[in-house]
Amino acid sequence: MAARPGDQSAALLLACALALLLLALQPQPCGAQQQPPSPGYYPSATLRSLAFSEAYRTLWGPQHQTLSPDGKSLTLWMDRSSGSGFKSARAYRSGYFGASVRVQPGYTAGVNTAFYLSNSEEYPGHHDEVDMELLGTVPGEPYTLQTNVYVRGSGDGTIVGRETRFHLWFDPTADFHHYAIIWNPDQILFLVDDVPIRRYERKTEATFPDREMWAYGSIWDASDWATDGGRYRADYSYQPFVSRFADLKIGGCVADGAPGGCQPVPASPSGAAALSTQQEAAILWAQRNSMVYYYCQDSSRDHALYPEC
Repeated sequence: MAARPGDQSAALLLACALALLLLALQPQPCGAQQQPPSPGYYPSATLRSLAFSEAYRTLWGPQHQTLSPDGKSLTLWMDRSSGSGFKSARAYRSGYFGASVRVQPGYTAGVNTAFYLSNSEEYPGHHDEVDMELLGTVPGEPYTLQTNVYVRGSGDGTIVGRETRFHLWFDPTADFHHYAIIWNPDQILFLVDDVPIRRYERKTEATFPDREMWAYGSIWDASDWATDGGRYRADYSYQPFVSRFADLKIGGCVADGAPGGCQPVPASPSGAAALSTQQEAAILWAQRNSMVYYYCQDSSRDHALYPEC
């Protein structure tokens, strides 16, 4: 017996309602993720992009890097034989250090693409370091951005790291994004596309880096710990692993300059140490929506080693 028109209409409405419900229950792609609120302050816009030769030098693996024709972007790659890295030509006492980075999709477990500050060559075995590291992954899982601070040898021997990790609100393989560190005498601010994601304050002399540091970029094999604690390692059947650096920016107080002749790059629009209301809202959003690990909340750690917590 044929269905009546009223029954057909009801059935069609029910089918549409079920389809909409199923769509709502489906996981949303990365591109549909919520975006952070505007920080209202864009320090990267106050600095010009530098040619690589203006600020940096090749440190290792020269055969695993290529410079663009305009000299402003650098491609690094890692294979079974080597990774590659570069280092700023000068040391700094404070400043803004940024680079736009794009990493490779697919299987990249164990691969560490890093942009960081360090003085490990000047103070071997007793160095300071401030890290932003994009840790490779396996298909279907997001990259992890790890930020870290080592102070006076806490990254040497017995490791006392201060890691905070994020799953970003975008796909870092799809395009370039700007990763930056503002290191001033009173705090370190980590930013992604000018959005502050972590603030590390100077609370004691023993927990804050205050010696000169250089800026570095690199790609290297961190299979022992980078991806799920070392569960997944670099698989060189997928080599080469490629990372691209562009939009290199430095605005800092050089270590060999006159102590009073340079003002630190401000972390906020007012120039004060305190962040603006908009910046505070942005950092709170990042930590609520993107942060997946915070060392101060790790009960397995000896908190006597972390007085700042």
